[in-house]
Amino acid sequence: MKGGTQFKLKIRFEDGGKALAKFKRYSRETETNPNVYYFYDFERHVSEIAAFHLDRVLRFNRVPPVSGRLINITTEIEPLVRDKDLNHSFFISPVGNKCFFGKCRYFCHGAHAFCGEPDVIEASMAHYLPSQLDYERTDIRSPWRRSYNEYDRKEWETNEDYCDNVRRKPPYNNGRRLLDLMDLAVFDFLTGNMDRHNYDTYEDFDNYTSTVHTDNGRGFGKTKHDEMSIISPVRQCCLIRKSTLHRLLTFYKGTAKLSDFMRKSLSNDPIAPVLTELHLHALDRRMVKILLILQKCLQKLSYRQVVIDDGF
Repeated sequence: MKGGTQFKLKIRFEDGGKALAKFKRYSRETETNPNVYYFYDFERHVSEIAAFHLDRVLRFNRVPPVSGRLINITTEIEPLVRDKDLNHSFFISPVGNKCFFGKCRYFCHGAHAFCGEPDVIEASMAHYLPSQLDYERTDIRSPWRRSYNEYDRKEWETNEDYCDNVRRKPPYNNGRRLLDLMDLAVFDFLTGNMDRHNYDTYEDFDNYTSTVHTDNGRGFGKTKHDEMSIISPVRQCCLIRKSTLHRLLTFYKGTAKLSDFMRKSLSNDPIAPVLTELHLHALDRRMVKILLILQKCLQKLSYRQVVIDDGF
């Protein structure tokens, strides 16, 4: 599939279904290089899978279904390829494994190839959203989008009152949209995804549609670092849904932690274990940091100003 910074493959099944495949490049233990900017970080197939499960555990239900799969490069990919660039990228590695790299903006060359063992490789399979002809979607730039530049910083990164400006502008001045972005910030902070530049909505429901959270491949890259800038929307707006807060408190006070729910959910995936234990423990640590931010908000604002009753 051409376009985008990294390689992905559109899969069409015999029954007409379609999925977007992202392949395993590195082991689950490989972490993001701390000297590399977020926009140069590689995508992880396990991040797509884990993000789907986290979305369900949080009861957001905004990530299209994703499942892990084992795919044979020799029999299930190479014979069916019609793209010339991809077809010319297959090769045998020095240790006899079948590899390929395709064409994209970053990492599409032999040094960063996808390799099977010897020709079987893991991949995430994300279910395609309904056709735009049936349900028209709008791709909207996030107000907390990053600069994607080594030298520039966005206003929200230097102005802690930035949310005041956001609140005054549509679609964030009415409806559910601003609360949806708070949920999205919670979700991305837990996964460690700094690459949330846009989000999707369905036009038929106007400003009362929920956001759709796709493209989650740049999460779960660091086990010991919590990127606090990701949770800036919640810190700057001091806003959270009651149902979201209740869910986080359930993990905090209950006998089962967020990591326990995730471990159980992910155990059913075909390529389990999906996340390392260090990544699971990081979820618990980050959740506590979200609650501490909300605690500070409640020290300066009333409960009704911070926690919005959404009826759930």
